[in-house]
Amino acid sequence: MHRVRTLCLSAAATFALATDAFATPADLMQQSTLPFQAPPFNKVKDADFQPAFDAAMAKGLSEFDAIANNPAPPTFENTIVAMEKSDQALGRVQLMFSTLAGANTDDALQKVETVESPKLAAHQDAIFLNGKLFARVNAIYQKRASLNLDPESRQLLEIYHLQFVHAGANLSDADKTKLKDLNKQISTLETAFEQKLLAAAKAGALVVDNKADLAGLSDDAIAAAAKAAEARGLKGKWVIPLQNTTQQPALQSLADRATREKLFNSGWTRAEKNDANDTRATISTLAQLRAVKAKLLGYPDYATYVLEDQMAKTPQAVEKFLAQLIPPTAAEARREAKIVQAQIDKDGKHFDLKPWDWSRYAEEVRKAQYDLNEDQIKPYFELDNVLKNGVFFAANQLYGLTFKERHDLPVWQPDVRVFDVFDKDGSQLGLFYCDYFKRDNKQGGAWMSNLVNQSTLMGTKPVIYNVANFTKPAPGKPALLSFDDVTTMFHEFGHGLHGLFASQKYATLSGTSVARDFVEFPSQFNEHWALYPDVLRHYAKDYKTGAPMPEALVAKIKKAATFNQGYEFGELLAADKLDMQWHELTADAPKQDVDQFEQKALASTGLDIDDVPPRYRSSYFLHIWSNGYSAGYYAYTWTEMLDDDAYHWFATHGGMTRANGQRFRDLILSRGHTLDYGPMFRAFYGKDPDIGPLLAHRGLAPGAD
Repeated sequence: MHRVRTLCLSAAATFALATDAFATPADLMQQSTLPFQAPPFNKVKDADFQPAFDAAMAKGLSEFDAIANNPAPPTFENTIVAMEKSDQALGRVQLMFSTLAGANTDDALQKVETVESPKLAAHQDAIFLNGKLFARVNAIYQKRASLNLDPESRQLLEIYHLQFVHAGANLSDADKTKLKDLNKQISTLETAFEQKLLAAAKAGALVVDNKADLAGLSDDAIAAAAKAAEARGLKGKWVIPLQNTTQQPALQSLADRATREKLFNSGWTRAEKNDANDTRATISTLAQLRAVKAKLLGYPDYATYVLEDQMAKTPQAVEKFLAQLIPPTAAEARREAKIVQAQIDKDGKHFDLKPWDWSRYAEEVRKAQYDLNEDQIKPYFELDNVLKNGVFFAANQLYGLTFKERHDLPVWQPDVRVFDVFDKDGSQLGLFYCDYFKRDNKQGGAWMSNLVNQSTLMGTKPVIYNVANFTKPAPGKPALLSFDDVTTMFHEFGHGLHGLFASQKYATLSGTSVARDFVEFPSQFNEHWALYPDVLRHYAKDYKTGAPMPEALVAKIKKAATFNQGYEFGELLAADKLDMQWHELTADAPKQDVDQFEQKALASTGLDIDDVPPRYRSSYFLHIWSNGYSAGYYAYTWTEMLDDDAYHWFATHGGMTRANGQRFRDLILSRGHTLDYGPMFRAFYGKDPDIGPLLAHRGLAPGAD
């Protein structure tokens, strides 16, 4: 009974290849006949999804009703395993739709999303609030000690029981009715937020009338901006699309301060224009409804409800963790602000540092201190070379994987690529899809998810994909990446490895189906290999000449790795705290004025530095309002602690060796959620996690250079 976490964990539309043979709604529910059951994107029509969702949900409910009404006494096989085998049709529809809805959406798919989101919430309620079904699960759970179950089956039973209780199975009938209504409202608002934000980001892109205002951007970046404008019917103008973060990449290069301010404010206020795309009323209501739901389920606030099944367990543990990190980070951010201001003054500009100035002048400081700039770096980071000779090479050295591109499988957009993935023994492990370039109808950020979930019970192997939002080059030009982009590729492929190495019997426990504050551990750990000497020298080569990156430039990159960490970690921690404070509101708190709440929340963090805004403002915080990270954005920081601990273990045990990779695969990457997270991590690390390696890696430890 493994499911997509939300209707749009990622969020998309489809690119339908030319074909005469289209699927019917019923076909979308069936097992694909393509290799590894890969979805038939070439046969998909937008109009098929709504009837497919409705038919799949009806089919699933009939399957669960049959289990609930089985006259035979409840057993693990006729109840738990039967549930695990149920709802497969809906799973197929959801996985395909979530891919399309996130990576290439359109009006028709957004309409489907709006209509089906509350129905899917009701579908979940119909399962987990089914009294007869829970009675069977609970009966098995109560006698679990006497059952002769293998460890994975015991874990599955524990997880199912917790899911039912967490979903409200112990509530009275009257309260179940209230919960169902709340869930529908929340689901509808989450979808509304996502769609408003997508439209707001598109509408908020900066339109430039005068090419001179783009001074500082590379010729390729200006050409891409002209192409983006032309695509919007604005020929003769230039468009800089918005990234779904506070800072925008172009701010580092733009020389004209007025243009920088316009771009920053375009992003800062994108969803706060008092128009149809303004998200603040949606947020205010959503936060209140989540708090009411938590109270109904017996929790003091939504954060406590969410964290019950996470590694951290409680909001108090999260707050204690963040409290250890904020003081050194805030001190470093204030120190950096003085240095950046000094650079402005040195240039003779004589203005006070503002957030739209930070990236540009911090880059000048970096150039001065480390003699390093992005223009020096990018020629060595051509996308295809980074993928094949960096990301794939590291996976080969650590785990023995090999990859072969194929062109016979349908994809959802022409830029998407597909690779066969082979294990160290030559057997095929699964499929890997990648979709790297930004589009106006693609959600911001980067993510990984599955097209097919791994399960030995169901006989399925993993089909996974990575999505990013790199700037697409002008025709005939190479796709040159920043080092941040390179890191993103390694990060998302770390999620991919977590999915590809899944080896569970049950899909519910498989691969990345783990807690939010554990799922980012493998991905962030994989980032470390981007700068590992043996890997870097294998992919960091000039795209024109093939010459390797000079050692002097490599040394500069490594030396600069801890530069600007007060700012970069500060904006992340500010977002962590903003998320937690929204979700620590109690049910009796009044509906919040979003602007006032955010201002007060940030002032209480210890990170209220005017020049270091949070990575996401409330109004465009997609992660927490739609993508399942509510009271969970701290997970990126928590798992950074885990990944730095793990890399420290590698560094003290011989580094990048096949033996070390196999150990990490065996104890972490292949375990899914078959074990509780604390014991799983201790089995690898040898002790509980600690923040020492994290602070050292960020250059924030006492005495760090």
